[in-house]
Amino acid sequence: MAQSAVADDVFYALSNATRRKVLEQLSVGPATVSELAAPFDMKLPSFVQHLSVLERSGLVTSEKRGRVRTYEIAPEPFRVAEDWLTERRRSWESRLDRFDEYVRRLKEKESRP
Repeated sequence: MAQSAVADDVFYALSNATRRKVLEQLSVGPATVSELAAPFDMKLPSFVQHLSVLERSGLVTSEKRGRVRTYEIAPEPFRVAEDWLTERRRSWESRLDRFDEYVRRLKEKESRP
């Protein structure tokens, strides 16, 4: 999958508050579907759709043992998002540094007699 498509999937998965809360739960360690669903006031099929989005994005992986499915975080896709944000931050900082330099030069010109 192309890097851009991975980033799209990751940011789509992160765009929902329920999915972000699930990821917060999983940051503590692996959990079963019922453990993950417990804090949410929604029907299980709706909740499982959120888990499917997270799994398709690669942010989580699951394993089924008997009738119990357990999810855990997969760190690699987070790096895709982090790299994208880091690149944007560099660009913004560069632009702000140039603007800061421009304003400094303007102030110097204004303060000259």
